[in-house]
Amino acid sequence: MTRGGGEWGYLVRRRGVGAAVFCLRSRVGLAGDTDRTRMVGLSIGEKRFIQGGIAQDLRSDGRKRLTYRPISVETGNIPQANGSARVKMGATDVIASVKAELGKPSPFQPDKGKVSIYVDCSPTAAPMFEGRGGDELSAELSAALQRCLLGGKSGAVNSSGLNDSGGGIDLSSLSIVEGKVCWDLYIDGLVVSSDGNLLDALGAAIKAALSNTGIPKVHVAASASSDGQPEVDVSDEEFLQFDTSGVPVVVTLTKVGRHYIVDATSEEESQMSSAISVSINRQGRICGLTKRGGAGLDPSVILDMISVAKHVSEQLMNKLDSEISAAEACEEES
Repeated sequence: MTRGGGEWGYLVRRRGVGAAVFCLRSRVGLAGDTDRTRMVGLSIGEKRFIQGGIAQDLRSDGRKRLTYRPISVETGNIPQANGSARVKMGATDVIASVKAELGKPSPFQPDKGKVSIYVDCSPTAAPMFEGRGGDELSAELSAALQRCLLGGKSGAVNSSGLNDSGGGIDLSSLSIVEGKVCWDLYIDGLVVSSDGNLLDALGAAIKAALSNTGIPKVHVAASASSDGQPEVDVSDEEFLQFDTSGVPVVVTLTKVGRHYIVDATSEEESQMSSAISVSINRQGRICGLTKRGGAGLDPSVILDMISVAKHVSEQLMNKLDSEISAAEACEEES
C-alpha cells in the first residue's frame, strides 16, 4: 500500500488465541524525515551526545527514555466548531477541531457514520513545512491518523484485516437512520509549532476535541416512508456529548541506536533509524499501527515495542484525561 511518499507492508500471523505478529517493512519514511534530518543540522558531537544520552537513559532535556514532555490542554478554542482543543507537548503545539454535518451512510456500512481527518502543517511551524514538504507531510499525517484512530474504518470497507470489530472511534454511534442518514464528522488538525512527535500530539488533540464535541439532538419524523428520504429536525439547543471511552491515544516509539524512546524531539527524530506508532484505547486494545523510517525491525522487537507502548499509553491516557477535565472545568467557569 502506498500513501504519498511512504510505503508500508504488513503481515499478520496468528499464534494461539488472540496473539499476532506484525512484520512491517518501509522503503521510504514519513514524508519529511529526510528533510527533517537535513534541516536540524547537528554537528557530529551533538549527534553523539544525543545518542549517548539515550543509551544511558538520560536524554538531552533530562528525561528518561519513556518520559513525555509536559502536556497542556485547552478546549473550546474554536466557537464555530462542534468541538475543539489545543494540545502542547513541549514546544510542539497543535490544534484539532470537529465539525458535524448530516450525510448519507456508505453502502458498505449502512449502520455507521463517517469520519474524515485532515491535517494542515502551517508553513511558520517549521522551515521544512514550506512548499511541497508541508503538503506531503500533511497527507502522510492525515493517513496515519486515519489508520491509528479508525483502524481503516472511515466509512469504507477495511481491507487491512486489522481490528475489524472494535476499538477506535465508534462509527455506529453516528448513525441516525440506517442506510439513510448519519453524522459525518470532519476532523481538522493544524500544526502550529513543531518540535517532534507530531502524530502523538495530534492524536491527543483529536481525543480532547472529541471530548469537547456536542452532537445536536436529531428528531426523525415518524411519518417518513421506508423508501424515501426521512425528514429530520436538528435541534439548536439540545446536544449529546460524544462518547470518547473507546477513542485511543497514539504512542510513538522512536528507535535510536539499540534503544527506543517516546515523545522524541526534532533533534532526536533526526537520529532515528525507525519508529512505530501504536494507537491503544482505555481497554488496552490496539486500534491501529503504522511504521516509518527506512530500517526494518525484527518481529520480536515489534512485539516488545507494542508491549512497552501499552504500558506507556496508560500513563499518557491518565495524564491526558486529567488535563482534559481541568480544561473543560476552566471553560465552564469562563
